[in-house]
Amino acid sequence: MKGFETHLLRLQPPSPSPSSLSNGFLPQRQGVNNLKVPTFRPRSPSSPSMLKLFSSSTASRAHHHLSPAIRPGASSVDSPFFKALSHLTGLNRRSTSLGGRRVFFCSDNASDAAAAAAAEAEAKAAESDSDGADAKSSSAIVPTNPRPEDCLTVLALPVAHRPLFPGFYMPIYVKDPKVLAALQESRRRQAPYAGAFLLKDDPSADSSSSTDVEKNINELKGKDLLKRLHEVGTLAQISSIQGDQVILVGHRRLRITEMVSEEPLTVKVDHLKDKPFDMDDDVIKATSFEVISTLRDVLKTSSLWRDHVQTYTQHIGEFTYPRLADFGAAICGANRHQAQEVLEELDVHKRLRLTLELMKKEREISKIQETIAKAIEEKISGEQRRYLLNEQLKAIKKELGVETDDKSALSEKFKERIDPNKEKIPAHVLQVIEEELTKLQLLEASSSEFNVTRNYLDWLTILPWGNYSDENFDVVRAQQILDEDHYGLSDVKERILEFIAVGRLRGTSQGKIICLSGPPGVGKTSIGRSIARALNRKFFRFSVGGLADVAEIKGHRRTYVGAMPGKMVQCLKSVGTANPLVLIDEIDKLGRGHAGDPASALLELLDPEQNANFLDHYLDVTIDLSKVLFVCTANVIDMIPNPLLDRMEVISIAGYITDEKVHIARDYLEKTARGDCGIKPEQVEVSDAALLSLIENYCREAGVRNLQKQIEKIYRKIALKLVREGVVPEEPAVAVDAEEAEIVTKLDVESTENHVVEESPAQNEKKAVEKVMIDESNLADYVGKPVFHAEKIYEPTPVGVVMGLAWTSMGGSTLYIETTVVEEGEGKGCLNVTGQLGDVMKESAQIAHTVARKIMLEKEPENQFFANSKLHLHVPAGATPKDGPSAGCTMITSLLSLAMKKPVQKDLAMTGEVTLTGRILPIGGVKEKTIAARRSQVKTIIFPEANRRDFDELAENVKEGLDVHFVDDYKKIFDLAFVSDNKQQD
Repeated sequence: MKGFETHLLRLQPPSPSPSSLSNGFLPQRQGVNNLKVPTFRPRSPSSPSMLKLFSSSTASRAHHHLSPAIRPGASSVDSPFFKALSHLTGLNRRSTSLGGRRVFFCSDNASDAAAAAAAEAEAKAAESDSDGADAKSSSAIVPTNPRPEDCLTVLALPVAHRPLFPGFYMPIYVKDPKVLAALQESRRRQAPYAGAFLLKDDPSADSSSSTDVEKNINELKGKDLLKRLHEVGTLAQISSIQGDQVILVGHRRLRITEMVSEEPLTVKVDHLKDKPFDMDDDVIKATSFEVISTLRDVLKTSSLWRDHVQTYTQHIGEFTYPRLADFGAAICGANRHQAQEVLEELDVHKRLRLTLELMKKEREISKIQETIAKAIEEKISGEQRRYLLNEQLKAIKKELGVETDDKSALSEKFKERIDPNKEKIPAHVLQVIEEELTKLQLLEASSSEFNVTRNYLDWLTILPWGNYSDENFDVVRAQQILDEDHYGLSDVKERILEFIAVGRLRGTSQGKIICLSGPPGVGKTSIGRSIARALNRKFFRFSVGGLADVAEIKGHRRTYVGAMPGKMVQCLKSVGTANPLVLIDEIDKLGRGHAGDPASALLELLDPEQNANFLDHYLDVTIDLSKVLFVCTANVIDMIPNPLLDRMEVISIAGYITDEKVHIARDYLEKTARGDCGIKPEQVEVSDAALLSLIENYCREAGVRNLQKQIEKIYRKIALKLVREGVVPEEPAVAVDAEEAEIVTKLDVESTENHVVEESPAQNEKKAVEKVMIDESNLADYVGKPVFHAEKIYEPTPVGVVMGLAWTSMGGSTLYIETTVVEEGEGKGCLNVTGQLGDVMKESAQIAHTVARKIMLEKEPENQFFANSKLHLHVPAGATPKDGPSAGCTMITSLLSLAMKKPVQKDLAMTGEVTLTGRILPIGGVKEKTIAARRSQVKTIIFPEANRRDFDELAENVKEGLDVHFVDDYKKIFDLAFVSDNKQQD
């Protein structure tokens, strides 16, 4: 290239080891600083060729064979391009002695025959003076008879990760013995050249790891390997072979034309030359100098690139535009496809542009890397400085006696905790505390074991060992507290009063496990707080709904990171007493997962015989929980495991009837909602009719939670109405100083003298706002349209329809059983059922059909209704799943009513399971079903005889006004249910 120098290359050490070459001057970016960097040797610009000098270990007199153009001290041409690179790398183009080393030459692309012959003559003269052992050195490039451009058939070597660029070393591993033997044979024949071609991606392979790529290379042979190779590669000189490692040195670009042989793969190649270009073209010059500028920016932040440049500028001969493009693409962090694109590009300007894009991206990466490194360095420096200052501060305080070290302070704190209650702490716990305190003094404060021991001692010493709150044994006072907080719930209140009475007679109380079961919103959770207040005990609540980890109950082992004690230990720490009331909510919704079965873990906690020695995994010492009163809540006790249910005393809370809901709304919910909304009692009035309509048409569920929401909704709308009408409370006076008050008074007097204030009509209306009245007529304006309608959809009850009673998790409800004739004909008797019935209820329908046919044959033998009629039995509300055996007697009555064409008595409801012989079996949910019957204005109820005691235990206000019959055989129901011929319905 005109205006650019040709330099000689002197490589140290002469025989680079495979390990150093693998980390040496490669296209990859790692480990360049391990390579010894030689210096430049400028040669005369008159020569059109570019020569590279590779040195060996025993060359002794090469200095005398050098031509004057390349001898030390020879002058060089001043080139702006070389000056830029010299300034970039910080290298001085000073003369350097070759140190008596042997020199070999190999020609490059632009070399001519004369220069190559002269180089070979000088190399042979230098070699003749050297020792014979140097000829065996595997690192020196052997003088070759054929020139690189004469190599038209070469071995094809696959390169896995990145292409080999001219002027760069690359170690590869050859596992195929045939290929390795062919390479060694080429060196022996003094034709040490091969073709290095990048391997294409395997479209069928999912993995892209280096191990898989190497495996794929070793498996490919012949044509399969040829298909996977890129056409354009690099002619590489075989520098050395040690074992299966081959060191290649790139020379020039090649293109595969055809395959010669398959094993080993040998191909014919064409030598590629760069397209002609104008060296004085301004665009090319500008692009090249932009590459240099970008390289300079990267060198400021990356020492790795600086090593690359220093090594390359001394290995390369003539530093031309194409070489600059190859250098930038080879050392940057581009991927294999981008690097191959640069290798295949023969247009110098386009190659420079591709390299510039890659280097710009590398510069941005270097900036990000510098930012990250700077941030981490600042963080580490700050932490180290803080640590040193803290250590100095501790030493100063210790010398002055101002403060003891951390371990002594912690030990004193733990001892102060246990000293007041040392006599109450169990002996085995006290022994563990003392052992851990001794262990704490022996541990280093920076060790992880120190933190574990400190946390362990913190939990051990903070627990209320032997501290009990003074209990209330006054039955009258406890009764008052329970009545203040809850209306009704006589069963629960009676049980708590019994507990208090036993404690008063014994002088002490024991822990119990009580389970409150009932539908949502009946006050199960809130009554637990009232019980704690009545007993003067601390209250703690935790929910186990969805809990699937035993460690939440029993704690974690201390060996785990972030270990914590179980809920009971946390409870004792929180309340500060050893006899709290613990409410375990949603115990019927316990989960079960891979971490164990929490229901089984609760067996020890809720067993009065075992919880006196409850063992938490974290504390690893037993805790006495026998004084704790456990109150559990559940919606359905059937979901509680039987062993756990056996340890509880179950109290059922069925729900509230309408009268009870009215009292609760008046005495509790209305007062609370009015206070929360800031409304005074004299500002609003809700009539009894409105409250009753709200309960009957909007809040029919067993609990009062929805009733509370509706009442709050009413008062919020009333509050908005009052604010819109201008009724707002007076703003509280702001306290001011006497001096400020005097100034404000003077200003008020002056403004009064200058202005006459007249009251507006709106201000007059503030003083005369009427009380807001809520009655049945305007209730819909506050809560919307009624949600529920009368459950009694038939008035009077038609033939084939009977009202039944059902139990649900939300309380009791009524349902109708409807039967009709689909088709009549001889021998067509059958029964179809609909209404989303469960298997049990479908079986009850079949039993009812059989029993009804039997009774019909006894009552009216000539009636062949069931034998000749296709019947359809339906239970309305088809979207609601229904199941259970208690509708048996209702289904029989519906079938018989249709067969005899007689309606049942007015306002009648029944429930009971029927056997094939007609016996009536007991059912559950008597209170819920009774409440549902009252809600539907039912006057007569038929219950199984076995449920008489359950009904007698109900409150009088629940049983009031009901005509209840108890039967044990269906024949008695037959006599009670049907209207006689001379007494029809109204």
